Amino acid sequence: MPQHSLTNNLDFPCYPRELSWLDFNGRVLQEAADERNPAIERLRFLGIYSNNMDEFFRVRVADVKRRILLKKYQTSEQEDAEELLTKIQQQVQQLGQRFNAIYLEIQLELRKHNIELIDHFKLTELQSDWVKQYFRQNVLKHISPMILSGDEVKLTKALEDNTTYLMVEMLGNSKPEYAIVQVPTAELSRFIELPLDLNTRKKNGHYRRQILLLDDVIVHCIADLFSGFFQFEQIQAYSLKLTRDAEYNISDTLDQSLIDKMSKGIRQRLQSEPVRLVYDAAMPEQMLKVLNKQLGTSSNDSLVSGGRYRNFKDFINFPNFGHASLAFPPLTTLASAAFERHTTSFDAINHSDILLHYPYHSFNYFTEWVRQASFDPKVSQIRITMYRVAKHSRVIHSLLDAVRNGKKVSVVMELKARFDEENNINWARKMTEGGIQVIFGLTSLKVHAKLCLITRQEKGKAVHYGHIGTGNFNEKTALVYTDFSLFTCQSEITTELEQVFEFIEHSYRPYIFKHLIVSPTWARPKLLQLIQREIDLANSGKKSEILLKVNNLADDEIINLLYLASQAGVKIRLIVRGMCSLVSGIPGKSDNIKVISILDRFLEHARIYVFHNAGDTEVYLSSADWMTRNIDQRVEVGVPILDPRLKQNMLDILDIQWRDNVKARIIGPCHDNAYVKRGNKRKIRSQQQIYNYWARQARPQLDTETE
Repeated sequence: MPQHSLTNNLDFPCYPRELSWLDFNGRVLQEAADERNPAIERLRFLGIYSNNMDEFFRVRVADVKRRILLKKYQTSEQEDAEELLTKIQQQVQQLGQRFNAIYLEIQLELRKHNIELIDHFKLTELQSDWVKQYFRQNVLKHISPMILSGDEVKLTKALEDNTTYLMVEMLGNSKPEYAIVQVPTAELSRFIELPLDLNTRKKNGHYRRQILLLDDVIVHCIADLFSGFFQFEQIQAYSLKLTRDAEYNISDTLDQSLIDKMSKGIRQRLQSEPVRLVYDAAMPEQMLKVLNKQLGTSSNDSLVSGGRYRNFKDFINFPNFGHASLAFPPLTTLASAAFERHTTSFDAINHSDILLHYPYHSFNYFTEWVRQASFDPKVSQIRITMYRVAKHSRVIHSLLDAVRNGKKVSVVMELKARFDEENNINWARKMTEGGIQVIFGLTSLKVHAKLCLITRQEKGKAVHYGHIGTGNFNEKTALVYTDFSLFTCQSEITTELEQVFEFIEHSYRPYIFKHLIVSPTWARPKLLQLIQREIDLANSGKKSEILLKVNNLADDEIINLLYLASQAGVKIRLIVRGMCSLVSGIPGKSDNIKVISILDRFLEHARIYVFHNAGDTEVYLSSADWMTRNIDQRVEVGVPILDPRLKQNMLDILDIQWRDNVKARIIGPCHDNAYVKRGNKRKIRSQQQIYNYWARQARPQLDTETE
């Protein structure tokens, strides 16, 4: 098979992935601005945007900054990084201005529904008295200010990442005193509803429910906090938030366990370099100078001024204080006829392959399968990979039950799942104490595959039942992430699935995968082969198509080959939720490539690869995006859909998404997030249409079974 690399090929364009990621977060802002979404949901989208931006600075911007700081490598790459950082800062500023405007719009909309977000300046005398009492009874016990006079407090080490703080300035006859107060959002709700009998303002005979942020409760009572300890004539407080580099260095010394290393890594993150300082734009210049001096922020750090409230990510969970119509209606999960018509999960999977699509189908089918395995006398072994799990995981509790029932249970626990390390460490300890064999995988590779393999003794031989999915075994995220789970006992798949688990434990042994697409080592040549096959078909005059759905597309070699495929006449359709470094629609280079992105109520998370293959279409589900890290630096698994019925389901779903003309955006040469034009066509909002599709699939089968 011919190999294609960027060094051998032409000046194909590659859009910077950092700017593409910001484009994605711009689409999240579009959802917040979309008046078709309920008002509370719009506010929550602002929280999602803020949370995304925090991660962007912790990971992407931190990486760019590190490249700039490597002064000893004075290369053009460093110059490019400096230029890229400037572009990032400009785009972030533009998005921030749009964010503030949308927030004001949503506040006005909420007022129409008798919900008002107020600050402490608007409190009546009665409300002020209530807030001061609330502060003394509920808030004060959670606050211990950091005083900045002297050298005792090292602010660079004391401030936690992405936590809301207030900087306090006390002015009097002597020199100013400064302090830092942490807003205790871990202990208290950030959104305080004032008692209705204090909400004297009415509209149409109804109380206007007034909401005060915890930040404002503290600011309103800030003088009470410091009185008696400091002499001051004037005191003021302004919000700030620090974002740190999310990378960490872990010692390779042999006398530490991996868990201890990871715990050390988390501590290092809390003390790692600042990447961004976000502060209230009203903060006086002298206070900002003191803050910058304390933190040692440099010209390469992003200093971002904004509104009075920082850490907007808490708005993801903003309560609905009004009518139910202000939020999305609850989703009634659909039944899986394939599971429901059988007594046990194993009977169902033995009858035929089963495909579940979350959150349209219930994740309970997976947890029930593991629960049944925990006590089924025929089950002898359970093997599973864990990347991100819920804090109260029913899956892990069933695995612990399985050990108590004498089953052999092994869990590949990925301790390096970014931002979930501490939760995974705690679970790893609990599982080890419970008798589960916990495997930490390969030291140099994250295990990102979503696998479960259950061995059952049937008629004197071992039969494997397997699961390969696109999403984590997490009950919470399964409610809001769109993902697929394939359940199968086809031996050609489960035999190779067993090899993947063996590879994780014994990577030095040789393995051959004929069906699964396994990263690393085997995935890149397989993907290049599948794309090249479509190129060869196009060159021979045959129909050739590629349809891809991923979260991110940012691998140079694959993008380069897709450009060549476009030039050969291969029709390429891409559904990319997040980063897309490929530039579509360039005449003579990528004019056969079309890219859309869909953002809606649920986070599109599934990865699907479709290759036309001269009419013998191949469809794969995978845990891997088309990024270098997923292909070369992680353990990922893709599985072909062998059942023709399930394959058609997948193609139908992708067709619905491709025809979305409500929530789909065009990712064209300008990356301007233009919505797909509806024209005179019927309105298609793909997530709603997909729910309807699965509802139609489920109902007739259930009816047939009950007749």
